[in-house]
Amino acid sequence: MSLLTDPLFLIAAALAVLYLLRFAAAAASWPKTAVKTLSVALLAAIALRAGAPLSLSLGLMLGALGDFCLSRPGRGMFLAGMAGFAAGHLAYLALFLGLGAGAPPLLPALALLLVVGAAVLWIAPRAEGMVAPVRGYIVVIAAMTLAALGLPGAPRLVFGALVFVASDFVLALLLFVLAPGRGARAAAFLVWALYWPAQALILAGGLLP
Repeated sequence: MSLLTDPLFLIAAALAVLYLLRFAAAAASWPKTAVKTLSVALLAAIALRAGAPLSLSLGLMLGALGDFCLSRPGRGMFLAGMAGFAAGHLAYLALFLGLGAGAPPLLPALALLLVVGAAVLWIAPRAEGMVAPVRGYIVVIAAMTLAALGLPGAPRLVFGALVFVASDFVLALLLFVLAPGRGARAAAFLVWALYWPAQALILAGGLLP
């Protein structure tokens, strides 16, 4: 069955659109948490139902956990959410290595490392009291994405990983750099417009690289 005709995927996509239109820039609430978390949890359910590699299902489940935590207020929940996503990236790293990821092409790898360097040196120091965990997270997502770049013949996985990095970069700007206002509101929409498709692409690529 194609994802585009899978009822679970269509429900997940509808929830993702609802989140974008109604909740992306809204204050924390339990409806926001439910919609955000379920839109990715259903992707994990699809992977489990299809008998996908455990690392793919685990990565999506940890992403849903991260979404739950990040949607709740408080520094502790933020750190828990970041840890959940870091663990999810490690699961994706295992997936990519299992699919035969090798050395990434030089130019894309250098471009990625420039972005990573900017995040480590410019954005992370603005995360007051959380510089070390933010930098640790950056290292983990960089490792995952470098592995994706080294995948042979898996464009969905490569593009999904790159879009995930773009989403996280915009999120970091939103959290630690941008002042409240129209720019921050636009960034909140952009984060979700990149993030959920990234998870969907990784699901699609993991089911059919």
